[in-house]
Amino acid sequence: MADAADLSPEQRQETTSSGDERYRGRIGFAVLELRRADAVERPRRGSYVITEQGRELLRHHASGLGQRELLELPVYRQRLNDERGARGQSSRSHHEVLPLDTLDGPPEVAPKEQIADGVERLHGDVAHELLERLRSSGPDLLEHAVVDLLVTMGYGRRGERPRITGSGDGGLDGVIDQDPLGLGRIYVQAKRYAADNVVGRPAIQGFVGALHGQQANQGVFITTSSFSREAGDYAQHVNAAVVLVDGKRLTDLMIQYRVGVQIEQTYTVVKVDEDYFEL
Repeated sequence: MADAADLSPEQRQETTSSGDERYRGRIGFAVLELRRADAVERPRRGSYVITEQGRELLRHHASGLGQRELLELPVYRQRLNDERGARGQSSRSHHEVLPLDTLDGPPEVAPKEQIADGVERLHGDVAHELLERLRSSGPDLLEHAVVDLLVTMGYGRRGERPRITGSGDGGLDGVIDQDPLGLGRIYVQAKRYAADNVVGRPAIQGFVGALHGQQANQGVFITTSSFSREAGDYAQHVNAAVVLVDGKRLTDLMIQYRVGVQIEQTYTVVKVDEDYFEL
């Protein structure tokens, strides 16, 4: 499909927030819309054939075919009318075709992509609120959230809750054991900063120095603000595995691992079970 559509490597690699390949969703949606318009038909699984209606559309719209052009077809508008009526969105007669000027038309983006984009926007709002809560609350809340997140991600000894408290030994706030024997350790520093209090290179240099003082080579620096470019460049080139987690990444991880959030609503998307009809 990607070759036939002459997609660039960048377009082929685009994904939605749910991880689906964007081009597959859009091509699938285009095929669905063309089937609504009787422009293509599917004689068998995985095979689509253009119809006479489709050829007629190509003759009149050789430079490009969009949903506005499909809305000119009575059969397409009738099917939209039927679907909306079935969902309780129309009070018209079942057999009355909606006129063109009364239809907003279907969205230009595939429904599944709309859902993914909608969820992403909602998560963005939640992430913003989480960050504001972490910044405005006391330091204990940040410690609690960071520990819960690390434990949920699989760090720490089973049955033991690690602690991140104050300015610990050598400027390190806490230590997380990666294995039951404590052979592998991750040192943590967590800073509750306002948005404009950007963490610079000197703070990361101090953190790395503290790691070396503990003969450690793994550390996570977490802040509710952000890091300067110099801080990020320094962390990438030091002789230690240092991960910088800014406010955005922190809240994204909290949402991903369900820390400080709860599922409000779940939507189920179904599709035809092709195997069922091949008995």
